[in-house]
Amino acid sequence: MIAAYLLLSTTYVVTVAGLGGEPDYEQRFAQQAAQIETLLKNGDTVVKTFSGPAATRQAVSAALAQVAAEAKPDDAFALILIGHGTFDGSEYKFNLPGPDFTASEMGAALDKIRAGRQLVVNTTSASGASLPSFQHPKRAVIAATKSGTEKNAPVFARYFVEALRDPAADSDKNEAITALEAYRYADQKTAAYYETQKRLATEHPMIEDTGVGDGVRAPSPDNGKGQAAGRFALVKLGAAQKAAATPEKRALLAKKEQVEISIDKLKYQKAAMPQEEYKRTMQTLLLELARLQEEIDR
Repeated sequence: MIAAYLLLSTTYVVTVAGLGGEPDYEQRFAQQAAQIETLLKNGDTVVKTFSGPAATRQAVSAALAQVAAEAKPDDAFALILIGHGTFDGSEYKFNLPGPDFTASEMGAALDKIRAGRQLVVNTTSASGASLPSFQHPKRAVIAATKSGTEKNAPVFARYFVEALRDPAADSDKNEAITALEAYRYADQKTAAYYETQKRLATEHPMIEDTGVGDGVRAPSPDNGKGQAAGRFALVKLGAAQKAAATPEKRALLAKKEQVEISIDKLKYQKAAMPQEEYKRTMQTLLLELARLQEEIDR
């Protein structure tokens, strides 16, 4: 089970649909951005979406500056990029009307945001090249490609959006779809797409959420990746969504989150612990988790 923050603090989301280059892409990118806003927007989440002529570097910069001015350390922030990207061998650029937005420029703007939990989902072509500029100890970074040389239009964005509305993406069935679960869902669907089409895959998604090292395709306790992304909940489902509406249940959910976080950390520490200590600690946490869940369900 991967722990999930249930968006009890304010979450800021900035979604940008960049240039399409042709009508089909323009429409597709704008629709995907609109779907993300519909799926993520709720009382705890502030969503700003830019697409078409409004998606300029100046407008997006202003939105990021506003988040930097408003977000507190206990808040969360996500930047979602949809469209086309390019890489010239030294710099990644996100294609926008007017001047493009470079990864280094975006990274500098993101580093001014104080939110303690951050996420960047770059679904564009060549997006793997943006990772070094986005990488930060408190930020999970998801890219549709493993490098700047994968230049074909990815299908990853389609499946990432699908993950946000498909309960099947909630793999641990805790009624929250995390960034990690959405990534894994979209990664699997992307791979299946190329297999079904009998085509050589031209995109290989990756994730990095520790602030150091390269991105990986398959995050796990073995490589140390995935823990932070697993704590960034994007969508609440069913009873969890309803429970979060009352102050009493919100407090219980907050306690449950902390126990889930402890369980998640323990799994990553298993290899370095005596087996009996691991089992004893895990049993204690699971019992506490069950107790809290029983209170939430009343």
